[in-house]
Amino acid sequence: MSDPIRIAVLGSTGLIGTRILEEVRYRPDVRVIAIARREFELPQDARMECFIADPESWGEVLAQLQPDCLINALGTTWKRAGRDEEAFRAVDQHLVVNTAKAAREAGIERMVSISSVGATVGTKNFYLRVKGEVERDLTQLKFKRLDILRPGLLKGRRVDDLRFGEGLAKIASPLIDPFMSGGLRKYRSIPAKTVAHAALGLATRKAAGRFTHDHDAIQRAARDWMKRAETV
Repeated sequence: MSDPIRIAVLGSTGLIGTRILEEVRYRPDVRVIAIARREFELPQDARMECFIADPESWGEVLAQLQPDCLINALGTTWKRAGRDEEAFRAVDQHLVVNTAKAAREAGIERMVSISSVGATVGTKNFYLRVKGEVERDLTQLKFKRLDILRPGLLKGRRVDDLRFGEGLAKIASPLIDPFMSGGLRKYRSIPAKTVAHAALGLATRKAAGRFTHDHDAIQRAARDWMKRAETV
């Protein structure tokens, strides 16, 4: 068997990050390196590395570790940021872009970043505008391969971040999703586990370019990852 691909993950304690760690714990073909600000419980029997460091040092950690790919699953919430725009940008934009820049300067050539459906720099919606700006900034870093995932509402249990409005949307999504067809399909809800599978699958691809993945493309990438799992 060839050496496992080494993937560094930012946001390992979040909704998607935790699914990534769960997915790879028994995979001999993938070795995940979790980079975090604080200690957290790794999945049982996990075969992975975890580095705890101040965010300002994450670039140095990546330079030392030299992973094959970087996955960004970082993200805070408007509530956690104290409803302060700069506090929100500090995590969702500046921390992501600065770490990606350091990774690029360290010679890391591939990155997968979780964004959001509707992300664009021209919108009046603050959240989506920040996501669009991050996509723009990451593109300017000239990774050999950059994958941007734009999922809709993420389905999955959050352990320490209950969101009332999001909870109601999750309840309604099974009724609403079937009516979202054509150009509206990209707004369908999607399991966080599916997004995690897609991110891992895309992290293993080597073809150069910048790729944006909406709902259907995320589903396809996730299926490809699961097919690969059957051969390992």
